[in-house]
Amino acid sequence: MAKLYFHYSTMNAGKSTLLLQASHNYRERGMETRLLTTRTDNRAGDGRIGSRIGISAEADTCGPGDDLFDRAKMWLQDADIACIFVDEAQFLTPDQVWQLARVTDDLGVPVMCYGLRVDFQGRLFPASAALLAWADDLREVRTICHCGRKATMVVRRDAEGRVLTQGAQVQVGGNETYVSLCRRHWRDAMNGASPV
Repeated sequence: MAKLYFHYSTMNAGKSTLLLQASHNYRERGMETRLLTTRTDNRAGDGRIGSRIGISAEADTCGPGDDLFDRAKMWLQDADIACIFVDEAQFLTPDQVWQLARVTDDLGVPVMCYGLRVDFQGRLFPASAALLAWADDLREVRTICHCGRKATMVVRRDAEGRVLTQGAQVQVGGNETYVSLCRRHWRDAMNGASPV
């Protein structure tokens, strides 16, 4: 039975690396996969999923208005797809998450989504909230804070390294912009700010 999976974490936990490795495992066994990422994050290049350790692969892209159920049906006309992998799933819309759930239920294709759970202010991304609610299987990808505890939060920094407490929920960036922290050190960095 096909399932919708959500692999979630903070920044720099290795989500894209895991996605690329899992897809490689399928392909190594002769099974076809489709890779999908959002147009919002093109740090690895347009239509590419890239990892900080240097591996990458071509991927289809989607935007907020794209119907992912229709896209999957179209893919299945051309190939027998064993699994669909979605990177940067936090940038999907809740409607698109529901469409991916329908891919598993109605088309019988497993969908593995990888993304952030919360933003730099400690708030759920709308698509992440939908995935937490509707995914059949939730898997936390762990990384650590500088203190050695599990990192569950992330702070955003400006060009001078100052921690930002306000701003748009979506701002694409890497190690120069975001730092993963445990909740205690996130609270310290945010000067005691509450995510509520």
